[in-house]
Amino acid sequence: MKMMIINIFFILSLVSSISFASVQDFCVADPSGPQGPSGFSCKNPDQVTANDFAFSGLAKAGNTSNMIKTAVTTGFVPAFSGVNGLGISVVRLDLAAGGVVPLHIHRGASEVLIVIEGTIRGGFISSDNKVYLKTLQKGEVIVFPQGLLHFALNNGTGPALAFAALGSSNPGVQLVPSALFASDLPSELVEATTFLSREEIKRLKRVFGGSN
Repeated sequence: MKMMIINIFFILSLVSSISFASVQDFCVADPSGPQGPSGFSCKNPDQVTANDFAFSGLAKAGNTSNMIKTAVTTGFVPAFSGVNGLGISVVRLDLAAGGVVPLHIHRGASEVLIVIEGTIRGGFISSDNKVYLKTLQKGEVIVFPQGLLHFALNNGTGPALAFAALGSSNPGVQLVPSALFASDLPSELVEATTFLSREEIKRLKRVFGGSN
């Protein structure tokens, strides 16, 4: 009897959640409201317009005159308010020759990357340290599973362009070089945990702006 009651409550809660999802078509982000684990508060539907579901931020090439020779332009919430709660976002990658998106992770999303122009060497490292690499040409696609270290490198002779879709409206990103060398993690701890020399660590911290 007790088990039956638990099952009934489970079914009712499931139906309730499905019903709620079916009556709410979207939840355009309201940046002025509170933000929770599931995203931003919903904008008043009466104030929602078609502009909330369109985003022009990826239309122009980014500036690749930087250390990594790459520009990453994101269509995440709240900049792209219409994707709030939909479990999707978009990114534009502009890579000059030799440009790279360094090893990084998205804690909250898998990623699908498609090459529009040029040649990109993409890859990821599984949790058992197996490496999966692929050289991609125009029109080809690669997927990076959620939470795994991955990168993209322009190994061609000209510029490369790619777009990516991620399975979260705000997937988060953590770059390995920035975590180690742009933070205030003491150099002696970086040395102890990475086996790099103190001199190399200090050089990289100077490059990335971290403190010793």
